Amino acid sequence: MSSVTFETQRTALADVVAIPVTPFAEDGTVDQGAHRALLRRLLDGGITTLTPNGNTGEFYALTPEERRLVTELTMDEVGDRAVVLVGVGHDVPTAVASAEHAREAGAQMVMVHQPVHPYVSQRGWVDYHRSIAEAVPELGVVPYIRNAQLTGERLAELADACPNVIGVKYAVPDAARFAAFARDAGLERFVWVAGLAEPYAPSYFSAGATGFTSGLVNVAPAVSLNMIEALRSGDFPAAMKVWEQIRRFEELRAANGSANNVTVVKEALASLGLCLRDVRAPSKQLPEEERSEVAAIVAGWSI
Repeated sequence: MSSVTFETQRTALADVVAIPVTPFAEDGTVDQGAHRALLRRLLDGGITTLTPNGNTGEFYALTPEERRLVTELTMDEVGDRAVVLVGVGHDVPTAVASAEHAREAGAQMVMVHQPVHPYVSQRGWVDYHRSIAEAVPELGVVPYIRNAQLTGERLAELADACPNVIGVKYAVPDAARFAAFARDAGLERFVWVAGLAEPYAPSYFSAGATGFTSGLVNVAPAVSLNMIEALRSGDFPAAMKVWEQIRRFEELRAANGSANNVTVVKEALASLGLCLRDVRAPSKQLPEEERSEVAAIVAGWSI
């Protein structure tokens, strides 16, 4: 185990980590043709790290069979053009089975969704992730952290037991807390991915992140790549120019507790004729008056 360095995976996390949408057909099933076309568009746009079954992919609204389908479609379409980080979660046996399926499908990493159980102890968090990481020692494992109570010491404890825990998707909306957490866990030990996408990327990069997740990238890969290029070169004014460009789009996604996070992305894709705007409960389509605003924002980007 100690001989595995996960360099390819670590490099892939220090980038734009795309969270593809899961498009639905008229009959409500996964639209496999549209799904493949959207994946190709990301790859052709220069994206090299993909997370199928992420929150922007409506992970919690998919059946177990659909989650496997999304993983398999992604692996088949991607081939060797990108590194794939498959989202897994729910109860431990389900998460382990999903991680093992990801390995069989050829994925190189899994992202473990923040446990949604209302009662999460810090040591229980370690146990949960350890069960998954130990089941797939060959895969890089990336915890998705949204729990502001969790300490960096617990992450270090997890990685002591499981050396394949190599990166973190940190999504607590507090840049100072992120800076402290990363240093308590080990700034150089993990690849730190800003898990709240482009709006938080500049502040998190200033504190040590080297990658960020993106749902917006489904719509405009070039915009996300412009931001990471600016951040990599330390050009924060240029990064903030991109931030200003996407601000309203991301505000619409974040409003009302991120109620329309996926909806706005799918509305933008629908305005470009790339997939239907359909989302599953508990998401809901945008009202008419907001649809035109999303289309206008997207029309102003260089796509």
